[in-house]
Amino acid sequence: MNIIKLDAIDSTNDFLKELSKNQVVENFTAVVAENQTNGKGQMGATWKSETGKNLIMSLLVSDILSNVDEIFHLNVAVSLSVVQVLEEFKLPKLTIKWPNDILSDTNKICGILIENSIKSDSKIESVVGIGLNVNQKKFENLPKASSLFVVMQKEFNLDTILNRIVFQIKKNCSLILSNQEEKLWKEFHKYIFKLNVPMPFEDADKNRFMGIIQLVTKDGKLQVVLEDDSVKTFGIKEIQMLY
Repeated sequence: MNIIKLDAIDSTNDFLKELSKNQVVENFTAVVAENQTNGKGQMGATWKSETGKNLIMSLLVSDILSNVDEIFHLNVAVSLSVVQVLEEFKLPKLTIKWPNDILSDTNKICGILIENSIKSDSKIESVVGIGLNVNQKKFENLPKASSLFVVMQKEFNLDTILNRIVFQIKKNCSLILSNQEEKLWKEFHKYIFKLNVPMPFEDADKNRFMGIIQLVTKDGKLQVVLEDDSVKTFGIKEIQMLY
């Protein structure tokens, strides 16, 4: 396994994208940082971490997806991989909050950001950013944030978790390569946060409504049954869960 370790960097995703642009980088190369000064989340959100306490990593994944219609297969493979590894460490009540947050009970312990690019030879290259709260004990002004330490009341080895996550991502990506992605989707839906449970939502215009999550579509949208029994799908920027 090819691992590049850094003390501090603006963004591991940006570092890995730049590296791949300028040289040939081995598939499943991981970049890990002790500290990230400009971590990115979904929709431009920032992500901050105590130095040396958490797993801040980016992973290069190429030659897995064959066309743009398959892009969300990788999201499914990655989020499921993180959950599967955390289950090995006995984390309780694990769920995947659409599109890419990992929760223990109702508290966020991991965020995932996947950035895809189509190369000149039409190959799809992805940089998978994972921010996993591991040994951090306090989260000021983040009432819904937690960590493995907070949940389990013990410290964890970051390298062990890194190696397990990379191994599991490679394993799940092999299912995509062998056209067995339906196995991933089936398992993925078992972990969807609030699946088939009535809950409040807010749309982009701040309108609030009740709905029931039915499934995540193959293109990564959330399919929701509304109060009038109609079914509507929402993109990432079109809806927010209130919980």
